Amino acid sequence: MKLSYGHHDFIMHPNGSLYWPSQNTVLIADVHFGKIDHFRKNGSALPAQVGLENFRKLNQILDEFEPDKLIFLGDLFHSTQNNDWDRFTAWVNVQEVKMTLIVGNHDIIPHYLFEDLGIEVLPQLTYEALFLTHHPEEKDGFYNICGHLHPGYRLKGEGRQQLKLSCFYRKKQQLILPAFGAFTGHFLIEPEEHEDVFVLSEDLVLSIR
Repeated sequence: MKLSYGHHDFIMHPNGSLYWPSQNTVLIADVHFGKIDHFRKNGSALPAQVGLENFRKLNQILDEFEPDKLIFLGDLFHSTQNNDWDRFTAWVNVQEVKMTLIVGNHDIIPHYLFEDLGIEVLPQLTYEALFLTHHPEEKDGFYNICGHLHPGYRLKGEGRQQLKLSCFYRKKQQLILPAFGAFTGHFLIEPEEHEDVFVLSEDLVLSIR
């Protein structure tokens, strides 16, 4: 689904990424690489292949849009290095896209290790009237694009059915991206009347008013 925001056009993808055509750039928030291995190491009975889903989704979006730039809006890794770090470095080494990491609260792996892979590491990024961060922030005269919240929305049916879906959450001056990573959970939101919610299904982005 297309979205105009801050005088720029974007495409919201069902896998939770945001494509910025004028810059040929993909924005992704909250991958949380290594979270599955982190929980498995601490005794959770999770299948190892769940963690590979993040790489599958990344390859899908790079193949579809062929971007020049890939910007991670924080929490690229969940914690310290584990098996996913080796998978990630191998994946990065075969990519041609330029990568930038805007640091999130979970990004505790030393920044120089990302820089050694050719990944630019920044606390935030501005472009014209756009202000890219990890945490939702307000800045006069700017439109904020961010992550961190893992926004989700609860759909309710007449028969008391309920379905929780990840979503893009747009406020007047802010666009919050869904968590891209598998096994990240949701923070359920209750939008105000003037706010927009775009939920993700398997192959569609749907507007909810």
